[in-house]
Amino acid sequence: MNGKEAVCLERVSRTYKRDDFEVHALDNVTLTIPERSFVAIMGPSGSGKTTILNLITGIDHPTSGRVSVGNEEINGMNENQLADWRARHIGLVFQFYNLIPVLTAFENVELPLLLTGLGKAERKTHVEAALEAVGLAERMQHYPRQLSGGQEQRVAIARAIVTDPTIVVADEPTGDLDAKSAEEILSLLAELNRRFKKTIVMVTHDSRAERFADTILRLDKGVFVGAESSLVSGGAR
Repeated sequence: MNGKEAVCLERVSRTYKRDDFEVHALDNVTLTIPERSFVAIMGPSGSGKTTILNLITGIDHPTSGRVSVGNEEINGMNENQLADWRARHIGLVFQFYNLIPVLTAFENVELPLLLTGLGKAERKTHVEAALEAVGLAERMQHYPRQLSGGQEQRVAIARAIVTDPTIVVADEPTGDLDAKSAEEILSLLAELNRRFKKTIVMVTHDSRAERFADTILRLDKGVFVGAESSLVSGGAR
């Protein structure tokens, strides 16, 4: 790690209104994630994991506090600015792949590049490099239905990295996979972190992640528990 910050949540609180009640998803949380790290945020449903991911990606906004990603403060951006920023800086990996079934692996990975100024030849070079990085160079003309679940998730990861994002955000990336495929995906994410110096922030219930991520942050009912990391200060409730 080079000491630079990929993500910084500074005294962040997030409160939701639910009927007549206020739900404090996060309360005065400070979290710093260095560049080139692989961080897994673990904990049961409802513990605040998804709230943190949504804040990092600009999908949600803090009730108070400051959110910076790649030294850009994002909670002051409007929706158009956020969409442009997200396209340039965030690679998203989901539990259910979100591949378009009528497009080949190549075409699915190419989709984010269609929003850039790259020409066809440049896009082809980027897509081929991304698919090679995830071990699917021989499957780029296959459709999702011709791939296993693990291979589909690899295509989704290639799509996430093809724009060379500042940070890869993975939301339960092994949640829909069998044990063998889940191990392979976690190993691939660790390899992308080591080989390509990608900053990866992953939310997961999968205890196998402990063997692959270099930092584990645990949430329980909205509270950071244990003293496993110096990345976190403050609390949640």
